[in-house]
Amino acid sequence: MKSVKAFAPATVANVSCGFDILGFAIEGMGDWVRLEEKDSPGLEVVSITGDEGKLPKEVEKNTCSVAIQAMLDHLNVEIGMAIHLEKGLPLGSGMGSSAASAAAALVAANEFLGNPFEKKELLPFAIAAEKAACGAGHADNVAPSLMGGFVLIRDYHPLDVIKLHVPKGLYCTLLHPHFELKTADSRSVLRDSIPLKHSTIQSGNVAGLVAGLYEEDFDLISRSLRDVIAEPYRSILIPGFNEVREAVKAKGALGMGISGSGPTLFCLSKGEEKAQAIADAAEEVYQSIGLGVDVFFSAINTRGGYIIE
Repeated sequence: MKSVKAFAPATVANVSCGFDILGFAIEGMGDWVRLEEKDSPGLEVVSITGDEGKLPKEVEKNTCSVAIQAMLDHLNVEIGMAIHLEKGLPLGSGMGSSAASAAAALVAANEFLGNPFEKKELLPFAIAAEKAACGAGHADNVAPSLMGGFVLIRDYHPLDVIKLHVPKGLYCTLLHPHFELKTADSRSVLRDSIPLKHSTIQSGNVAGLVAGLYEEDFDLISRSLRDVIAEPYRSILIPGFNEVREAVKAKGALGMGISGSGPTLFCLSKGEEKAQAIADAAEEVYQSIGLGVDVFFSAINTRGGYIIE
């Protein structure tokens, strides 16, 4: 029986100033999807591990099967696939958990079908899965999970996605505190409108961040990692946010922000040594406030999703 297995990485979305338009992938954390040929036509979610029984196996609700079905519908192909999902990412973590599942499923399915699509061409199918998972078809997680690196979503109609330059030596430290922050709650605190002044500041920071990546100007990257639209409201939902930010800044963080809708925080830094020091400093803060935290650091993943076997 034909079998294909793929991996797709965790991601950071928004990246402070890039609300809903910027994201990047990290190394080492993510989800795995294995597809097996089956005799009868149609998709079947056979097994899910690492989710504590929380994810649906219904084909019309699971992000893996929704993504693959969107691909098959586009190709007008009917085929039998058994889906096995291995979750390496916690649910509702702000690390692109649903996106990694969809991306891994699409990379595997594309290989299964003889690679009819380039990675970038898989994005509409991944966006369909994100919409099924959380009600909004954003691409700032699925795009970097599929393509790797830093990704800019310039527009959705039509979809216009640009893979950006990643400076050598750029590292990310992820801090996942042990409490749940629902995406709906994180969205509910946002304002429906923003002052013109804040729009101007945010636009300048997005432009500065993109320029800093291409120029490999870490000081410019640092100055640009500022969010005046979402972070002021979302940060109050995350215990220890201000204390952690001060601690990591003292250890050389270029900046710290909320990964996706939280509660995970991300810190960018130049070099692995600083990424480790930032991780240690953050752990001390969380210990002092009595909150557990999972800490992880890595270089930026420029590969995206890939076939394992």
